[in-house]
Amino acid sequence: ASDGQKVFPVFSEDGQAAFIAVPLSTAISEEDLAGPIGDIRETSSADLPEGMQAQVTGGPAFIVDLSKVFDGADVRLLITTAGVVALLLLITYRSPWLWLVPLTVVGVADQVAAQGLAIGTNVFGFPTDGAVTGITSVLVFGAGTNYALLIIARYREELRRHADRYEAMRIALDNAAPAILASSGTVVLALLCLGFADNPSSRSIGFGGAIGIVTAVVYALVVLPAAMTIFGRRLFWPFVPQVGQPEPTESGFWAKVAAVVPSRPVQVSVRGTLVLVVLALPLVGVKTGLSDTEQFRATPESVTGQEVLAEHFPAGASQPTTVITAADQADEVTAAVEQADGVQRVEPAGGDDEYAVLSVVLSADPGSDEAFDAVTAVREAATSVDESALVGGSDAESLDAKTAAERDQKLIIPMILAVVLLVLLVLLRSVVAAVLLVATVVATFAASLGASWWAFTHWFGFPALDLGVPLLSFLFLVALGVDYNIFLTTRAKEEAEEHHTKTATSIALAVTGGVITSAGILLAAVFTVLGVLPLITLTQIGVIVGFGVLLDTLLVRSVLVPALVALLGRRFWWPGHLSRGDEPGAGQ
Repeated sequence: ASDGQKVFPVFSEDGQAAFIAVPLSTAISEEDLAGPIGDIRETSSADLPEGMQAQVTGGPAFIVDLSKVFDGADVRLLITTAGVVALLLLITYRSPWLWLVPLTVVGVADQVAAQGLAIGTNVFGFPTDGAVTGITSVLVFGAGTNYALLIIARYREELRRHADRYEAMRIALDNAAPAILASSGTVVLALLCLGFADNPSSRSIGFGGAIGIVTAVVYALVVLPAAMTIFGRRLFWPFVPQVGQPEPTESGFWAKVAAVVPSRPVQVSVRGTLVLVVLALPLVGVKTGLSDTEQFRATPESVTGQEVLAEHFPAGASQPTTVITAADQADEVTAAVEQADGVQRVEPAGGDDEYAVLSVVLSADPGSDEAFDAVTAVREAATSVDESALVGGSDAESLDAKTAAERDQKLIIPMILAVVLLVLLVLLRSVVAAVLLVATVVATFAASLGASWWAFTHWFGFPALDLGVPLLSFLFLVALGVDYNIFLTTRAKEEAEEHHTKTATSIALAVTGGVITSAGILLAAVFTVLGVLPLITLTQIGVIVGFGVLLDTLLVRSVLVPALVALLGRRFWWPGHLSRGDEPGAGQ
């Protein structure tokens, strides 16, 4: 593992600990690190005197411990997700067997998506890990079940109007498919925007998620309708829809909400906006960037080893910064780096006739802002002597990752917003509607991120958000959150052919309120399932997206958007659609 290099212990000044740096061959890939790290751990812990402990830490050890988080994660995540979906479908339909159909269809879609992900990895060469497969599975279950709920709700509605179940399903698909295709297309295009990210993990999540969403929508629009019509009306027992039966949504809870919200648009709009503003206030204190020791909710050996080192040695001893420079300039570079702020010591670490390798121990904790400042100072010092000098190591990688994350956010967030705006413009043919709906989902994201950050600091004790969390949370919340606005506004546009805007919005809210609320609660629960994995990054994404979807479902889409539409009236459709009731002289 160490390429034949001898390793020597370095004793702490207090005599309580010894540190042995074991260099690993750069030819070892991350996937193959488990073997040598396991061997080092086994060898170092063998035949130790009583009371003495050996722990292996450092960058490669963190990588191995991180990969162990996902051992068996696919099965655990799948079982938990399927269980949550099954329970919520059972509660939604109150039927002993109806829930089995969408769950089975989505479950098969998840397995097909997993195979598609494996094929995509081989064909397109993007890497995958437990996080990518886990998020892809969550997207398939969440989005697929959402689409299934919408189709089944519209199918049940049409069964009350048509005796032929095939005719009822055909009409249901004709009306539901455009909204589903628009919403799924929005999510796929937004995910593909991650292909422009510098972070390879974000790119993989984008490609994998896109494969998952495409699979989910194909199964929802092709397989689910066929499966539903096989069993006929009996599938809905004991609440079997009959022809001529009154539509329950016309007198249910959401019908009452729909009657109140548009009648008080100013009051509701102001109060809804204030709630979002208050929830977003904690954003002023958001911190990003987790060190290696802060990635886990559990405490693996690499973390405890790092903590022991911090007690007895300079904080950066286990993860030194590496400087590669020309051999004939090594002494000058060493002298310059020793003078850089935050440097504890500089030692030669090998090389050849052409290049010299220097090991730089920093005094700051790995992954901290002080360590990043020290790395920057080391780079400036080294390149001031040798312009071709390279500075690497764990802290340098973390600093570069932070820079890449900031670049990705500045590039990809506007791209996602442009995609969502374009889809809404094409779908609704209204500039005002598209801009308003995008503004509401962005406000939902800000409120969710602010509220979640408060929870992370006060309840969870997380020191910061992981670098990729803001971007991924924004993508999922904006792309998935706009789904519900699409479902609502496309139904409102359909109803606006016969009614003025306020009435059309009330009807759309009454009819879609129940199914969209069920879909939102289910999607939020599915994303929260990511918390079963002891990795802070996935926990943060799950909490932010889960809370944001609930906020969007229960407040923004159901209260704020209808109030704003009622407030704008026919101007909401400008410059495109003008509903019949909004024509001059029709009144509001």
